[in-house]
Amino acid sequence: MAKPYYVKFETPADLVSPILEALRVAASTGKVKKGTNEATKAIERGSSKLIVIAEDVEPPEVVAHLPILCEEQGTAFVFVPTKQELGNSLGIEITSAAAAILDAGDAQHIVDQIIETISKIKGGKTDQ
Repeated sequence: MAKPYYVKFETPADLVSPILEALRVAASTGKVKKGTNEATKAIERGSSKLIVIAEDVEPPEVVAHLPILCEEQGTAFVFVPTKQELGNSLGIEITSAAAAILDAGDAQHIVDQIIETISKIKGGKTDQ
């Protein structure tokens, strides 16, 4: 299946697990906002370290604005394959289309590595 139009770059498969792990750790030791609305507010306020967006969101318009907003604000963002995985890593029973890591807590080193890897993938453009 083709990627939705809002997916700006391919997240390497070996990076998905660290992203989900960073969310798990940040949810328990730091501060994470769950859902598209909360992620949008975090980007607009400039308080987010990393935005995680699911690729299987229907309709895609729900999250299509997030990558654009992230690029305007200079916020790092990344994609994960499913909203189910995203919800599970946040420790909630339901799916989540997006999440924002505000304070990585004990996952700071993982988040730093993810941001570094993503900036290389995007052609060396830094988001910081």
